[in-house]
Amino acid sequence: MTESKILPVLPLRDIVVFPHMVVPLFVGREKSVRALDEIMKGEKQILLATQKNSTDDDPATDAIYPTGVLATVLQLLKLPDGTVKVLVEGKSRARLINFTDRQDYYEAEAVEIADEPGDASQSEALLRAVIEQFENYVKLNKKVPPEALSSIPQIAEPSKLADSVAAHLAVKIAEKQSLLETVSVTERLEKVYGLMEGEISVLQVEKKIRSRVKRQMEKTQREYYLNEQMKAIQRELGETDDARDELIELEKRIAKTRLSKEARLKAEAELKKLRNMSPMSAESTVVRNYLDWLLSIPWGKAKTKPINLSKAEDILEADHYGLEKVKERII
Repeated sequence: MTESKILPVLPLRDIVVFPHMVVPLFVGREKSVRALDEIMKGEKQILLATQKNSTDDDPATDAIYPTGVLATVLQLLKLPDGTVKVLVEGKSRARLINFTDRQDYYEAEAVEIADEPGDASQSEALLRAVIEQFENYVKLNKKVPPEALSSIPQIAEPSKLADSVAAHLAVKIAEKQSLLETVSVTERLEKVYGLMEGEISVLQVEKKIRSRVKRQMEKTQREYYLNEQMKAIQRELGETDDARDELIELEKRIAKTRLSKEARLKAEAELKKLRNMSPMSAESTVVRNYLDWLLSIPWGKAKTKPINLSKAEDILEADHYGLEKVKERII
């Protein structure tokens, strides 16, 4: 298409079609269906242009990006609900010069946009870098189909490579449209490389977050499962409601007592240990007694009093006969 040509236009929502891209589209708007009916009578060529607002059901002509793709309709299937499934293949970039006054569907005069190859050696270097980066991108983004990893590295044409990679990038529509509007092949390859680099950084962070959340969930699930098992075992060993009530009471006492940081950590650790013991075991009795003793200490209540050695000596002499060396050491 070296000269301008008037063709039906199909406005697209939330997708940018690139040259060399084969994509299925589901069409439901009346204007678009009529446009498809019209092109099936002739050369089966149509202009695909993305609309700026995806929620607009009847976009104005200035709400459609002026740069689109000249495409060929490969297959068209009308579905029972009235929508049309159409398989299109992008052929080349096209600029919509102006829309006609046609009312039953969108129609515009358009002209093909030729690529600007740029420096051959620079294009080759960028091509290799983009292929390598795409392989790293695919490892992190599982939504990219496996066949893309096998087919894209085989592309030797820089322009086709840039468009093929751009079609698989999970970036905003405005960024994809910017790639479509970039006619310089080297500049387009640079943009594609930069977008992949940004996406890889985000995907790496997402992977770390998913791994951390997964580990935490596994730990929580494992603890829950083991606790449930322990409860079942304790019931079999004769654990009563009184034992559980005692644990709850100890937990409340620990929360109310003004323990020091070290004592609180120790008390909580011992209580956790006690939960996992059979109430009939000798060790559980030792732990319970230890917690009782620990909680009976007047934490936060003790006051500093002056020491009277003479009074202390009189008390020792009155209460204990003999033991002179012992009393001397105490004083």
